[in-house]
Amino acid sequence: MQPTPPPLLAALPFLGLLLSIAILPAAAPRFWLRRMGWVAAGWSALLLPLLGFGVAGAMGWHTLIADYLPFIALLGALYTASGGILLRGGPGCSPTGNTLLLAMGMVLGLVMGPTGAAMVTIQPLLRANAHRRRKVHLVLFLIVLVANASGALTPLGNPPLFVGLLRGVPFFWPLRHLLAPYLVFTVLVLGLFWLIDRRFAAAEAPAPPREPLRVRGWGNAGLIAVLAASTVLQGPSEMGRLIGVAVALAAIAVSLTITPRTVRRANDFTWHPMIEVAILFAGLFVTLAPVSALLRAGPDGPLGPLFALTTDAAGAPRIWAYFWLCGLLSAFLDNAPAYMVFFDLAGIRPDSMTAVQEAALRAISLGAVLFGGLTYIGNAPNLMLRAVAAHRGVRMPGFFGFLLLSAALLLPVFVLMTVVFFT
Repeated sequence: MQPTPPPLLAALPFLGLLLSIAILPAAAPRFWLRRMGWVAAGWSALLLPLLGFGVAGAMGWHTLIADYLPFIALLGALYTASGGILLRGGPGCSPTGNTLLLAMGMVLGLVMGPTGAAMVTIQPLLRANAHRRRKVHLVLFLIVLVANASGALTPLGNPPLFVGLLRGVPFFWPLRHLLAPYLVFTVLVLGLFWLIDRRFAAAEAPAPPREPLRVRGWGNAGLIAVLAASTVLQGPSEMGRLIGVAVALAAIAVSLTITPRTVRRANDFTWHPMIEVAILFAGLFVTLAPVSALLRAGPDGPLGPLFALTTDAAGAPRIWAYFWLCGLLSAFLDNAPAYMVFFDLAGIRPDSMTAVQEAALRAISLGAVLFGGLTYIGNAPNLMLRAVAAHRGVRMPGFFGFLLLSAALLLPVFVLMTVVFFT
């Protein structure tokens, strides 16, 4: 029997925290830096009267232990290990070099997952362009391409596709069925980046001479690969999550032990971005729990009219609607629950998929992965990359500013992909 979904009003704390993240850093920066933890705790506490103390307390505790702790342990381990990898020289500075660096980051995403690849790529990208005044677009495209799109072909370190793997979707199904739209998206967005970066570079001071590529910290690179692989091997059970936390803590200890201080100093490594993200995601996880329950209720729940858009008057599925609805919900809520709901809604049976189910799964998978670059909360590494960039002096836009920039970039591409692949 399906549990009774919470009332729609239970989404208010999540929306309130989201607006706080969007508005307060610009409107009251000192207050936000000193009190962001209290703001997150205040919105989380509002669930107590909305859901009842027993329900809210149990939901919050379960979310923090079962979901947040494994997530933040893995993110902390990836952040620590990536801070121990020092890349000097190589591609960068020029539009072509920056484009190659982003492409290399996407290749890394196939091996170590999008989060690990993004953490490794941001430092050399910002270091190579330290002489520039305009650097926001570098981080924007890094989030869109490396932190999100690079995970479209493998469930390795990618929550929604990993959910599909657990539900019986073969490991190489994304590679076989998503490669064409992945390549179209990648070529278009990388091409747009090159054009934009070329225009900005023309107005900047000349780049310093390039040096040969030098890499220090191969041990940390190995740790990131181990962390990405461990997310697949552990599975979703409670014991698997505990093992994941233990692996992440061990990776942090190993990374801190084997990494020379000179490497972390050269990477301008501090714990401030990690602390900020840990505080904000604690509030986001707790306030998102009832919203995820509303989402999981599917067509029979309070969000039923939204899910009704996936079929036409004759009851036939609208494949394009799966792409857009799953994508938009993933960008503002959580891509793994969105993937699960639409997976079930489409009636997908991995062992005997029809052509229609296969088309729906392709739309659901791409929507859950590609739309994550629309917002800072669309995927785990987005907010971390913003914090790292801000710590290195890049004046990143606020939540709505980033949304406007990413939407201007991505929505035309998504429309084109809809026409080519989903109609």
